[in-house]
Amino acid sequence: FAFSKLPSDSFRYLGWQDIEQHDVRGNQLHCPRVRDAGPSEEELFFRGEEHSLKKRKQVTDTEKWQKRLQENWENCAELNLSFQDLGDLYQVENFKRILRRLIRVEKLWLVDNSLTDLSAIRLPRCRELNVNKNHFTSFKQLPKIPQIQHLSLAENNIMTLSGISDFRHTPLESLILKRNPCEFQERYRQLVFSSLPNLKMLDGIPKLPEDCSPPETKFFYKMCTIL
Repeated sequence: FAFSKLPSDSFRYLGWQDIEQHDVRGNQLHCPRVRDAGPSEEELFFRGEEHSLKKRKQVTDTEKWQKRLQENWENCAELNLSFQDLGDLYQVENFKRILRRLIRVEKLWLVDNSLTDLSAIRLPRCRELNVNKNHFTSFKQLPKIPQIQHLSLAENNIMTLSGISDFRHTPLESLILKRNPCEFQERYRQLVFSSLPNLKMLDGIPKLPEDCSPPETKFFYKMCTIL
């Protein structure tokens, strides 16, 4: 079995380039890479890539505005910004800049981006958010998502359920918390459903009668009388 090369394989040794003349808009990309002008000249020098440097022309306000319109993030309804490899500060800041412009996005995937805090971001129309495999430690670090219906937080580092009640007044129906430390908390499912009465599904399992039982009732079910 022979593996075929990726379409980008022939460009793997090229330096950072700005493609100035194109008609592709941001909401037409299936999984765009978010980058802001590439590494600094100093960083490229220390990487031994000084040969790829080129003089950057002065960008006018008109050109900045044209670039902003071309990105067209404000009209994105579904967007996948997963696997961005955000290893540098300028990448993180540019990434958050784009997130702030997603005022109409309804479905958003941010999987495996090493994200730690998006509490300053607001996604007013987002109904489905997938932030699996990041570094969130609390529900307080999530973006503001008042219209959220489906939220996936698998494989983060959320220790407790503190802050989960903030979603009580949202239309949240489905929540995934698999492979977070809070999953091993005693009476985990009961605590989640008591905090979110309107929740219908947790970790892919529908709400069960025992999930609504008071703690005392569940305790008696576990008792064993030996005569």
